[in-house]
Amino acid sequence: MPKVSSVIVPYAAYLRVYEPLVAFAEPERSHWARYARRRDLPSYQDELRRSLADLLPVPPVPVPVHESGDAFVLEADGVVCVCPWRTRLRGWQALGELGRELPRPVLDAVLPEVVRRQTAQDYERWRERNPDARPWIRTATWQVPLNWFVLVSDAERRYDEGRGEVPPMLRYRTPMVQARRRVARALRTLRETVDEGPLIDGLVDVGRWLEEFHPRSVVELDYGGLVHALPAEDLEGDHSAADVAEGIEALRHGDGAAAGEAYGRLVERWRAVRDLRSAN
Repeated sequence: MPKVSSVIVPYAAYLRVYEPLVAFAEPERSHWARYARRRDLPSYQDELRRSLADLLPVPPVPVPVHESGDAFVLEADGVVCVCPWRTRLRGWQALGELGRELPRPVLDAVLPEVVRRQTAQDYERWRERNPDARPWIRTATWQVPLNWFVLVSDAERRYDEGRGEVPPMLRYRTPMVQARRRVARALRTLRETVDEGPLIDGLVDVGRWLEEFHPRSVVELDYGGLVHALPAEDLEGDHSAADVAEGIEALRHGDGAAAGEAYGRLVERWRAVRDLRSAN
């Protein structure tokens, strides 16, 4: 594989859905059943390295030519669940978002206009054949969107500082039914107590996305590459899901001061993370 050290690696966090095998129609179900028995299952770092390798050719390959046959796998209560990578679909969607995030001169330098135009045309043709396609993975760079924390609870938080060649890890996992219930409760509270805004819009969007999956799925919020950008003490002290839950509960009880304090902790914590992006 080509060396990718010269490419600036985005510090990305992920929201993933793992569906039970029963959610997939044949022949895909059998494919994932065989795949889950592999001993050499890839990690998110393997997925990232493969995607970065596509950026090295000139011109770069923003979207894989073929869809990935890989997935993340976990077992929940004795049920094997998989989260397909779907890197081709996610690549198309990320390319659309890139145009809103980067100035035109920077975008042209990263991906020439002719490459973007051809890729967009390929996506349009593919969507005509696959109108119901959706990704199992959402990605956010240099942040974890606050609406993602609504889906999980602090009790589901797992942190490992890492040791030796084992990298640190910070993630949450929760049953789909719990994630949907939390979204619904939070939306009721927010709509009754605050004006429409990005948090409500984001919750509506992620709630609709969750409805696309099997009710026995597992939802995972993974800090992913962000753990490499933050000091260990910051990771250990990061209880953002608890702060979000505390803020929403305070709003539910009409305690604006307590809600403001919880929100202030969140803003300060994630502003510090975004400042690291500017420093790089």
